Amino acid sequence: MKKLLVPLIIIALLVIAGYSWGKGFNNTAVQLNENVGEAWGNVQTSYQRRNDLIGNLVNTVKGAADFERNTLTDVIEARSKATQTTIDPSNITPEQLKQFNEAQGGLSSALSRLLVTVERYPDLKSNQNFLKLQDELTSTENTIQTARTRYNEAIKPYNIHVKEFPNSIFAGIFGFDAKPYFDAEAGAEKPVDVEFDFGK
Repeated sequence: MKKLLVPLIIIALLVIAGYSWGKGFNNTAVQLNENVGEAWGNVQTSYQRRNDLIGNLVNTVKGAADFERNTLTDVIEARSKATQTTIDPSNITPEQLKQFNEAQGGLSSALSRLLVTVERYPDLKSNQNFLKLQDELTSTENTIQTARTRYNEAIKPYNIHVKEFPNSIFAGIFGFDAKPYFDAEAGAEKPVDVEFDFGK
């Protein structure tokens, strides 16, 4: 009887230890995943702020009757594409994040072209509404960069937790996959061409 009791106690202790460890892994993964979700929400909020400002900016620019319509159309279409690209942070994949980045990068590019084109319109450049919106956009771009950085910072402890052994075994069982980081937008490594026309 005593010989049978010792193995049963050892098995019971192993089961309790395994349960405790599994519970600790799962709860930590849930908490870290929630942090990632919150950080992603801040990224989306920042981009939404930019989209709202761009809508106001486009309406202000439309008031300049002779302004290039193609430039405005490009911004409107890029904004529409950027707002249609949505991601569920709990199931985010590298492909989804790449698609999101491409849509936002297309909008950034179209917006840059719009702002360069505005330089040819002195009345528009001095329009107080336009200047205010331009300042707010600059501030929002900084907020977006901060939100993206904080998202990556939230991803790191989560990914470490689910990738380390033996956590990686339980991560698969409990459905916790590693998440992709925000990379720089395509073309960000290239220098920006800045043109100054002092003749105007």
